[in-house]
Amino acid sequence: MSLRDYDRKRRFDATPEPRAGPATRIGHRPIFVVQLHHASSRHYDFRLEADGVLKSWAVPKGPSLRAGEKRLAVEVEDHPLSYAGFEGEIPEGNYGAGRVQLFDRGHWASDGEPLQAIAAGRLDFRLSGDKLQGAWTLVRTGKQGRQPQWLLLKRSDAYAADVEADDLVDAPTPARIATGVGRAPRRRKADATWRRRALKLKGAREGMPVGFEPELCSLRATAPTGDGWLHEIKWDGYRLMVDMVDGAARLRSRGGLDWNETFPEVARAVEALPVSDAFLDGELVVLGADGHSDFSELQRVIDGSSKSPLRYLAFDLPGVAGADLRAAPLEERKALLKALLPTEPGLLAYSEHVTGHGPEVFAETGRRGIEGIICKRAGSAYRGGRGNDWLKVKHESSDEFVIVGYTDPKGSRTGFGSLLLATREGRGLRYVGRVGTGFDDAMLRDLGARMRRLDRKAATVELPPHIALPLRSVHWIEPALVAEIAFRGWGKEGLLRQGAFKRLRIDKRASDVEVPQRVGKAGRRAVDMGEETRITNPDRVVFEGAGYTKRDVAEYYRAVADWLLPELAGRPLSLLRCPDGTKGQCFFQKHHAESLGDDVRSIVLKQKSGREPYIYVDDIEGVIDLVQMNTIEFHPWGARVEDPERPDRMVFDLDPGEGTGWPDVVRAARDLRDHLRKTGLDSFVRLSGGKGVHVVVPIGKGPDWDDVRAFCGGFAEAMAAQSPTRYVATMSKAKRPGRIFIDWLRNARGATSVASWSLRARRGAPVAVPIRWEELGRVDGPAAFDLAAARRRAARLRKDPWEGFAGLEQALPRLE
Repeated sequence: MSLRDYDRKRRFDATPEPRAGPATRIGHRPIFVVQLHHASSRHYDFRLEADGVLKSWAVPKGPSLRAGEKRLAVEVEDHPLSYAGFEGEIPEGNYGAGRVQLFDRGHWASDGEPLQAIAAGRLDFRLSGDKLQGAWTLVRTGKQGRQPQWLLLKRSDAYAADVEADDLVDAPTPARIATGVGRAPRRRKADATWRRRALKLKGAREGMPVGFEPELCSLRATAPTGDGWLHEIKWDGYRLMVDMVDGAARLRSRGGLDWNETFPEVARAVEALPVSDAFLDGELVVLGADGHSDFSELQRVIDGSSKSPLRYLAFDLPGVAGADLRAAPLEERKALLKALLPTEPGLLAYSEHVTGHGPEVFAETGRRGIEGIICKRAGSAYRGGRGNDWLKVKHESSDEFVIVGYTDPKGSRTGFGSLLLATREGRGLRYVGRVGTGFDDAMLRDLGARMRRLDRKAATVELPPHIALPLRSVHWIEPALVAEIAFRGWGKEGLLRQGAFKRLRIDKRASDVEVPQRVGKAGRRAVDMGEETRITNPDRVVFEGAGYTKRDVAEYYRAVADWLLPELAGRPLSLLRCPDGTKGQCFFQKHHAESLGDDVRSIVLKQKSGREPYIYVDDIEGVIDLVQMNTIEFHPWGARVEDPERPDRMVFDLDPGEGTGWPDVVRAARDLRDHLRKTGLDSFVRLSGGKGVHVVVPIGKGPDWDDVRAFCGGFAEAMAAQSPTRYVATMSKAKRPGRIFIDWLRNARGATSVASWSLRARRGAPVAVPIRWEELGRVDGPAAFDLAAARRRAARLRKDPWEGFAGLEQALPRLE
């Protein structure tokens, strides 16, 4: 269903309902709304925001809060997001005539992609509203009807009750009752007690610090020593200040954004504290199983694809119960804060600290994989703005920059190619470089959409003369977005070195960006952190029969980086390393080792033998580190590190047996393509650089490795059964002469196939090159491109031969 159906059913000159229109919301938690509709048949409309619309169901009897009680829910047309605020009378003679009133509204979340779950017929989710909360399920029935029929039921949890929607129509909202809002008179005794305790603190005074300015950190390379410092974990989330006055809490970001609507459960939890007035400073996070804050999971909670619980970790108390505590010593403020917060950590929790031992605490956080620490001077007052009482010590260099433009994507990438970044300088902005790595598919899509809405014709910043970037390839945008970038220092021209995108800071504005350390004005005092990765033994010949050296290999991979990285970055890898070149012994390596280089990443994956660290890279510097360690071939998984159990592509390797020639391989590839098309799948072709070709099929995330392996095996066996004189689907060498082996075994978990644009460790330095289907009959064979020819092809390409590959999320069909 679509908004086209919504528009078709309505006459907007005769109904007050809102028209459909574009309503993409990025960086906001998905909403739900339930409306009581007094139409010809009274019912409740249950709506969930997904993919820019409200997915909608009519629930005749309304939701029941009794665990397991099923209520019919009839799927109806999608509604625009603007409908969530609609209340009023739809006049007689119009579709849905009758009164519409708001019953409940809040946020919702599921685990994983909700559209896939809806398509599969079962959606498990959590609601966080005033009347409806906790775990719920929608299940599509097999009953045939004019419209799809579902069942809506409440799951068993603390929010289940012997209540249904009709009982709550005119009742006060349970969530507000639970918080104690509006019960300030009952708190007067508690307020007086907390006020006395607060005013006993040295430096405390009468008054409330409403809208207090947050204290900010200065960045330092090392942790201070001595007992004059308190050290806290640097939580990886969003800074959040709370002003609660007369029992009503207001949440705001460091930049002053109002976050009550985005995180209402935090406001309710603060309002449940035993005081009417409180002022908190802390970090909003999601904690992983290891107790570490997980920013990626927090982003998934915000976009609605995770049901992980939020945690507000409070670390300071600027005021409480009518007392201003900003001049009180830090330790005393924290002690009172700990006493105020619940003893059992839930949504609200206290951020602990360690006194003294700064270097040891910092080293321990490094061993545990924590980003860093915040060091606070003991006895210090709470002072708004940046000073030297709070220090930030991190294990990697990162800072925030203003996004001023972007380039077009290349290869199979979608959304955009790289971000153009700037920092503030005086009243203007100064260009600091480009970043093209660190993005997952969702961020490429969502950030790309957000930037396109900010497009402008005039240049946002002036590019330095030495920047060889064609202006026709740049899209300038209004300087409204802030990105956090990890990087390895500054080059002598004042540009970022080896930058990688970490996150979009939706909690900050461009005016919040500080001039980063080490840059200096216009880069004149920039610190040179070193040159590009040095290749040892650069003149050693690597390829037997071709004379290409280790330097040639490194330069080749740098030259084709824009085409290579979309195929390689962010995927677990197997490497073929050849310490003595192709004439010596080569070996495969898949497990990470520190010796591989600083820019080579690791991801821990579960294996039968236990948890093992696998290799992946984010950028070309990681590739060059691996070349330095004599890597020639790169073999990525068919899944990304963000979701390694869900493959997004399938590979069929056509391996010719003895007695078959290149024309036979070409015919087989086309035959395979045509059979795939009959199942509804489009495919792409790659010269393997070896003996055959690869036919590659992009798929949408959803099937697991067992599903993909079963499909590929069944498909290959079906082709072999249909043409037994041409194909074989088994590895048995005895059966291969005169036939082509359709190798489908590369689609198992942990199996790999060579990446497009990867060199092959074979005589002559051949390359695995992606081509268009119409080019297949025009090339001489699977090794038609060597290192030099592939580099020339990459430089000439103006259009990706696999255009559309990345955006083609095809469903895995069932084989009959």
